Amino acid sequence: MTVMEQSPEDPLQVVDAAQLNWDDSTDLLVVGFGGAGVCAALEARDQGASVLALDRFAGGGATARSGGVVYAGGGTPQQAEAGVSDSSEAMFDYLCQEVGDAVSAETLQDFCERSRDNLAWLERQGAGFQGSVPPTKTSYPSDQYFLYYSGNEAVPSYAATARPAPRGHRALGSGMSGYNLYAPLKASALRQGVRLRTQCEVRRLVLDGTGRVVGVEAWEIPAGSRAARRHARLARWTDALHPYAPALAERLRRKVRGLELAHAERRLIRAHHGVLLSAGGFVFNRAMLTVHAPRYLGGLPLGTSGCNGSGMRLGHSAGGTLQRMEKVSAWRFINPPLAWAKGVIVNGAGYRYCNEEVYGAKLGHAMVEDQGGRAILIINRALFREALAQIGPGKVWSFQRLPALLNLLFNAKRGNSVGQLAARVGLPREALEQTLADYGDAARGLREDALGKSRGFLASLDDGPWYALDLSFTSTLYPCPVITLGGLAVCERSGQVLDRDGQVVPGLFSAGRNAVGVASNFYVSGLSLADCVYSGRRVGAHVAGLARAAKASQGEQQ
Repeated sequence: MTVMEQSPEDPLQVVDAAQLNWDDSTDLLVVGFGGAGVCAALEARDQGASVLALDRFAGGGATARSGGVVYAGGGTPQQAEAGVSDSSEAMFDYLCQEVGDAVSAETLQDFCERSRDNLAWLERQGAGFQGSVPPTKTSYPSDQYFLYYSGNEAVPSYAATARPAPRGHRALGSGMSGYNLYAPLKASALRQGVRLRTQCEVRRLVLDGTGRVVGVEAWEIPAGSRAARRHARLARWTDALHPYAPALAERLRRKVRGLELAHAERRLIRAHHGVLLSAGGFVFNRAMLTVHAPRYLGGLPLGTSGCNGSGMRLGHSAGGTLQRMEKVSAWRFINPPLAWAKGVIVNGAGYRYCNEEVYGAKLGHAMVEDQGGRAILIINRALFREALAQIGPGKVWSFQRLPALLNLLFNAKRGNSVGQLAARVGLPREALEQTLADYGDAARGLREDALGKSRGFLASLDDGPWYALDLSFTSTLYPCPVITLGGLAVCERSGQVLDRDGQVVPGLFSAGRNAVGVASNFYVSGLSLADCVYSGRRVGAHVAGLARAAKASQGEQQ
């Protein structure tokens, strides 16, 4: 049947929940069965609560399409296997520099202290990890390596206050490891009795007369129907094509939405002890980006079609408050090839503004927030040739090799002198000459690098010819991926959604990128998935406790 699309800005208000004709019920209702959702479901089910999960697609969300990296430390078995010494204190000292005030110091400390146990918990669900460390810094290691420096740990300015250690634990498996992490979690949840309804979209929350969230209004495409098969196929194509053909993916996304509106059937599902919103970020919602973070509209949205802010809008409709919505992470990775990181990044005035060895999200933040999106990479012929050698077939991932190769071949302007290069790129000659001269002095050991670059990342650019690659935020040949970091404010002990006065919204929880958490300030590879585990398990345990207390109370009354 054809229905009008409901808006999550308009919750369904009822006087008495018991009077509704519910289609299903459960202790914990999970809305969005990705990384946070599946972890919450597993924890709640393990502690005796009944769990029903709903997902607009097939489950997995951005987690299943990610690199499958979990940020963990404090002396994990994989770190020990690699001969790495680490402590939760060192992990905390480092993450303080990345997390800032996104969460309290107490919560961050708890996150670090639980890190090793959370990784072991993932292994008990069937995920695998290993302690092989790549010999050089990289944005994402090859299939030979599964433990790496996934942030700024080894950058001198960070290492000065926190003993560095590799903490990026990549799930075992070939290729991008997100599916290798998610698949065993989903399988474990289903084995343990978690129920899952796919192609089932929550469009409204149901609130009783006291303002408590007691359930949801969902719209489900009938399982096994022709519409369900077409929906599943188009959804897969959409997310697979998006990184390479965004315009085509958007057309497919509209077809997916049309199927949902034309064929989905209404379901009312009751949650006795809590609704968890774990439906991801809002990077695919252009209207929300325009309002909260307009300077990031020119980036390439990273995630899946479900990252459209629907979970946040649902939470807001029930009185929840949104925080840190302006926080967006832009990923300007320039390693690999490692030779690029030995060059210099300059702004439109010809001056460096960021240590080129830093993690790509750190460079991207400086590029967008401080430099209006400008990033021009300057290298010379020696580094140009070195870069080509480093991205040869079989040496790096295709998603790393192809953009680098395209830019070396078609986006590199050459100058036989620094002055000629400056003229061709439109940079002030004297400023660029001074920048390269100062950098050359640091590379020769005549001075410390002005931006604190490690000795191993310095290279003399005295000898030409020179090349300039425009890697600015809106580059068409080097698209800049972006993800959103803000979300619903939550109680840091339970995951309950908070209203504008800091009071909990009864019956409503949030986790993962749907909520504010440890990854809501600066992004580090693996931190978001680690927060999905941490925040998801937190909600699952709390709701299971509510269910136990309710059963105990009923037993006493009887």
